[in-house]
Amino acid sequence: MSKGFKTEHEKDPIRLEKEMLDEVLSVSPIPIIIVKEDSTILEANVSACQLLEVSHSELIHQPYYLFFKSVPSPILSQYELIIKNGGELEDETLVSTSTGVIKHVELTIKKSEKYPHSLFYIRDVTKEKEKERNDHMTLHMLTNIFEYAAEGIILFDSRGNIQDCNHAFSKQVHLKKEEVLKRDIRSFVPQNFYYKIDKVRELLNSNRKARGEIPIQHAEGISVVEFTTSPFVHHQLHMAILRDVTEKRQMEIQLKRSEELFKDLFEEAIDAIVLWDHDGRVLKANHSALKIFECTLSDILTKKIEDFVYPLELNKFEAVMEELKITGAVRDEVLFLMPNNQLKHLEFTSKLHSVDGYNMTIFRNVSERYQMEKELRESEERFRKIFEGTLDGMILTNHYCKVVDANPVACKILNLEKDTLIGKDVKEIFGIKKEERKDYQTYIQTLREEGLANILRAVTKEDDRIQYIELSSKYNLLSNLNLTVLRDVTDQMEMQEQLRKSDTLTVVGELAAGIAHEIRNPMTALKGFIQLLENSIGEQHAMYFHVIKSELQRIESIITEFLILAKPQAVQYQETNLIKTMKDTVELLNAQAMMHNVQFNEYYQSNLSTLYAEPNQLKQVFINIIKNAIEVMPKGGYISISIEETEEQQIHICIKDEGSGIPKDKVKKLGEPFYTTKERGTGLGLMVSFKIIKEHRGTVEVESEVGAGTAFHIYLPKK
Repeated sequence: MSKGFKTEHEKDPIRLEKEMLDEVLSVSPIPIIIVKEDSTILEANVSACQLLEVSHSELIHQPYYLFFKSVPSPILSQYELIIKNGGELEDETLVSTSTGVIKHVELTIKKSEKYPHSLFYIRDVTKEKEKERNDHMTLHMLTNIFEYAAEGIILFDSRGNIQDCNHAFSKQVHLKKEEVLKRDIRSFVPQNFYYKIDKVRELLNSNRKARGEIPIQHAEGISVVEFTTSPFVHHQLHMAILRDVTEKRQMEIQLKRSEELFKDLFEEAIDAIVLWDHDGRVLKANHSALKIFECTLSDILTKKIEDFVYPLELNKFEAVMEELKITGAVRDEVLFLMPNNQLKHLEFTSKLHSVDGYNMTIFRNVSERYQMEKELRESEERFRKIFEGTLDGMILTNHYCKVVDANPVACKILNLEKDTLIGKDVKEIFGIKKEERKDYQTYIQTLREEGLANILRAVTKEDDRIQYIELSSKYNLLSNLNLTVLRDVTDQMEMQEQLRKSDTLTVVGELAAGIAHEIRNPMTALKGFIQLLENSIGEQHAMYFHVIKSELQRIESIITEFLILAKPQAVQYQETNLIKTMKDTVELLNAQAMMHNVQFNEYYQSNLSTLYAEPNQLKQVFINIIKNAIEVMPKGGYISISIEETEEQQIHICIKDEGSGIPKDKVKKLGEPFYTTKERGTGLGLMVSFKIIKEHRGTVEVESEVGAGTAFHIYLPKK
């Protein structure tokens, strides 16, 4: 081969290295710039141009340090030494782009002895640094939240061992943090709620969140908490946030009781009560209001109160309403015209924003009083004839309660001469004792404030016979004189007592036994706990427990035999949301179900038709059946409840338990008085329930299989 030609391998090594560098620059994804010894940029790849946000032509021949403005001078001096003398340097620094943006980079500077220029390898780590900074801030923020949160927070492993907790949780369980960290989650939960812990653990292990409500036990008792758990939040640990809702639940129970009390008072009030909005439109009215205004509930809900005002009294009513807007409360009397053209004088008291933001007016029919006053004003002489000839006793008294006049019947009732009565104080006549003066003063005060008052006096006669005298008084009937009508109602009271006893004897077998059934429930619980205590304490106190149990049995027998009947309340059918009634019942019995480790499976058909029924009675039916279902599953289980419509225009309610079941020959006897499958039951709960369903024109079917459970099917007509 001729010496004037060189092979590919015999080319200039520097040239070969440059060609290799050019090849690396063109294919490398890492930003690379080549810097000459005079610190100017000889070459750069596309990635470097993109990093520095500058074009290739603008970058070449520029001093490299223009892009390292944020780097301190001593560090730049180290870079220069490498450029001049060769070697290798690694640094984490900042570069400034042509647009002024500062980026975090990892910089490697290399210069070999074989190549005269320095290589700057630049890796953009801006996003990584930003992420590190955000992670640090997040960790700091989470640490603060963990320590200072108002809710309790715990971190625990997959086995439930508590690894960390905040101050709020230590306060919730009344323990120091060191004591908490020695325990697991189960130790804070009652045993009959372990199934919830297992369910939460299952969800967490499948990387799913869980939330719910659970009781926790501590030295001060038991609290109810709402919890939210998150899986694998830190180093394979789960996190739970717990909020104490004990007071909230107690307030909800108290609020529910208050609402039920208000509802009872509203519906059973003797006076008419009407709720209305700011336009005067009636929103709600009780039974007494419907009676006074002579219309149905659907009719009165389409009207305003002023629609009932007599036209000639409309101006007076509007003036009263204006006063109401100013003062917030008013009391007056107005003449009203009813839909049947009957005129009534109504005394009313109105108050703005009284109930749930709505206005309330209480009406009382005083038409009879007005009519009496009118007649008395028209003819005093006729009154005198009536006064003297009436069959009722009448006395006239002044405002000091001294007798001014008395008719013959009054003298006969009181067994006193008229001359003896005149001038005597009423208290002296009726022998008002010191302990009875409060009721008498109330009677007098009512008479003076409202113009009418009634009182019943029991007077002991000389032969020890009790005479009942009813006093009905009218205030200021004639110029500073009050009229009191006396009626000897002794025979009437005795007859009422006999009728009451007769009625009691008639219904005692059903009502009294029904009440006894409800009272025996807590008695059964009491006896059960006494038996538990007896078994746990031993035989040294056996005599005491024997006495306690015998006395409880005696109380139970007395309750059964001598319950006093309460006055039955009128049943009022109304449109009823059956699903809401069932949900209220389930909520009411949920605590008892939890104690027996019983859970509910509920299915309710959407858009279910409303039912015309008595909701409280239906609730009693559901309570009886569901309580029976709970009691037949002492080891726990599920109660399935469903409500749906059938093709026969009926609503089907099904309540199914997982108890031991009932033999077929005994199923037919369910609902008969005193027949029961429970050891200490009376059978009256189902008897009453079947009767209520029958009164609602419904039917009850019982389906049971021994060892599989019992299902009650209730069918109620939709109309």
